[in-house]
Amino acid sequence: MAWTLLCVAGLFEICWAIGLKYTEGFTRPWPTVGTLVAMAASFGCLAHALKTIPVGTGYAVWTGIGAAGTAVLGMVLFAETASAIKVLSLLCIVLGIIGLRSTS
Repeated sequence: MAWTLLCVAGLFEICWAIGLKYTEGFTRPWPTVGTLVAMAASFGCLAHALKTIPVGTGYAVWTGIGAAGTAVLGMVLFAETASAIKVLSLLCIVLGIIGLRSTS
């Protein structure tokens, strides 16, 4: 259950990171509310997951899911560049997450 919560926390991290773009500096009320709700959900799920998952592993996986997911969505939603080195780097993050999970 803790690993599921950690993955959900990572997905909410992607939501709030992307949401920050839509808040336009917290000047748009509804995107701001959605972003803050996603932040709270992300931190809440992370906190519960860290009851049983070591903090170093949990934090690394949480940020890895958030970083990789946000980068991919940035390419899809905001037409950010998708160079070969960027995709390879994202693959390294995903492999790191898999490695951390398999050793825990």
